[in-house]
Amino acid sequence: MADAAAASADVFGSLENVRKVFIHEKLGRRAAENLVAIEEASLAFGQGDLVSLLGPSGCGKTTLLRIIAGLIPKTSGSVRIRGAEVTGPQPDFGFVFQSPNLMPWRTVLDNVLFPMEILGKSDARARERAMELLEMVGLAGFGAVRPHELSGGMQQRVALCRALVHEPALLLMDEPFGALDELTRMEMHDLLHDIRSRTRAAVVFVTHSIAEAVYLSDRVLVFSKRPGRIIERIDVGLPYPRAPEMRYTEGFAALARRASGALGVLHGPVTAA
Repeated sequence: MADAAAASADVFGSLENVRKVFIHEKLGRRAAENLVAIEEASLAFGQGDLVSLLGPSGCGKTTLLRIIAGLIPKTSGSVRIRGAEVTGPQPDFGFVFQSPNLMPWRTVLDNVLFPMEILGKSDARARERAMELLEMVGLAGFGAVRPHELSGGMQQRVALCRALVHEPALLLMDEPFGALDELTRMEMHDLLHDIRSRTRAAVVFVTHSIAEAVYLSDRVLVFSKRPGRIIERIDVGLPYPRAPEMRYTEGFAALARRASGALGVLHGPVTAA
């Protein structure tokens, strides 16, 4: 069943009974085997919301994100953004992958401008927008350098600028901070909060970090092991702006315990936040 928000006129995106089955062809005479990646997923979110998909590796989180992005087809169900069914990649979606995937032969600025080239809009306004984004993420003055000259955290900032340069209405993020050290990761969390407040883009964020999901999100959707299904929906309710100190409050700890209990990390009764 979809979130209660689905009944609201403010819904920006909604998924209803999404299911994904992969067909694995076996060699020889053995029959094809079906792999159920997502058993069922329903959710809704508004413009400017950040929803985290939290769960163990292999539970279907990334598969669902790619279905929302229109990169792979669903087996059944419905995915609607702004009321229209998603049947393929959309020009106003942005995607940030686990790895920055920057083109090493291009400068930082040219990497950021790449989506605008694909859209045929790489003009003076696009360049100005790219420079504004680089300044926003603390990389003003780095536009002419190559990716190999940057740290991992700086490269991921460039990838974030690239995903935002065409001003997407929906930003899809697949564990983008997982490879970063803890300090850089926390800095990126606060940067993402800042970007959200400025752009009002809706964000769907995949993670297997409980603390990351709670700190970033308006809502955390906890997934079961494969075949994936949503087993817990947590409205975070922590006030904005959020600061690092919030991670050490009792309210934050209660939310983290609830998510941990849903994932089976804790045993025994878990108090709802």
